[in-house]
Amino acid sequence: MSAIVDLEVLVNSQAWLEALPRAQAICRRAVEAALAVIRFTVDQAEMSVVLTDDDSIRALNRAWLARDAPTNVLAFPASAAGERPAPGHPLLLGDVVVAFETAAAEAAREGKLLEHHLSHLVVHGTMHLLGYDHGSPQEADAMERLEVTALAGLGIPDPYAEPGVEQQ
Repeated sequence: MSAIVDLEVLVNSQAWLEALPRAQAICRRAVEAALAVIRFTVDQAEMSVVLTDDDSIRALNRAWLARDAPTNVLAFPASAAGERPAPGHPLLLGDVVVAFETAAAEAAREGKLLEHHLSHLVVHGTMHLLGYDHGSPQEADAMERLEVTALAGLGIPDPYAEPGVEQQ
């Protein structure tokens, strides 16, 4: 991990480590890739990735977004897009939370490796922490292009490509 970002990867569900013993390293590489593709330049920043389960993410989704259902990933930005920290203090990026059961079911349904899907979800969540969104078609296209570029740097195929379509 680059010296400028203090990243903590918390495992709240052992299912992650049972399925992917290297889950924490996978998350670190995904965050690095996301930051590299946007050319992140802050002297010091902090963020966390939390690997949890459907029950926990459902509670977060209900409390923060009034959606009483599990989801694959949630991002909780701690700073406004473009915000700069006070001199000598780190920029608090926020937290990315990923649910095991939902992510694993999606990966299986879509014929993707769980490692690749986890990487994608962490890149996606990190992009949200950095101010990117997919509220409009233009925003979605821009965010997806960045995600695809970050994942390609990790040797991961385009997660948005149609199944069975050969990628270049």
